[in-house]
Amino acid sequence: MNEKKATTIYEQIGGADVLRQLVEAFYTRVERDPRLRPMFPDDLEPGKEHQFLFLMQYFGGPGEYGQRRGHPRLRMRHAPYPIGPVERDAWLEHMLASIAQVGIDEPARSVMRTYFEQAANAMMNRYAPE
Repeated sequence: MNEKKATTIYEQIGGADVLRQLVEAFYTRVERDPRLRPMFPDDLEPGKEHQFLFLMQYFGGPGEYGQRRGHPRLRMRHAPYPIGPVERDAWLEHMLASIAQVGIDEPARSVMRTYFEQAANAMMNRYAPE
């Protein structure tokens, strides 16, 4: 009997439930972080849903994000917020800690870490102290 090997990160980590856990863990950390919390709206629920849908689609799950919101345009969506090294590092710290908390295993863990490291750098729009 041949078992079907998981081909996407989404499948490897266990799908939507695990990504929901990841987003919840991440936002719990953001909510307590004075470096990041001011950049987020009072109501975190819409952002949680957007992040969940984006990650689900990006890592090989259903394309609901694109159906609802169109192209991600991540840099454009983050442009209004001052994201320098401090904010980037805080965001990445919380995301990587959330991956560990949720218990995402290799090889998916490394793939996700690499993506989040690259994404965090790409969102920066402040490079020198103001």
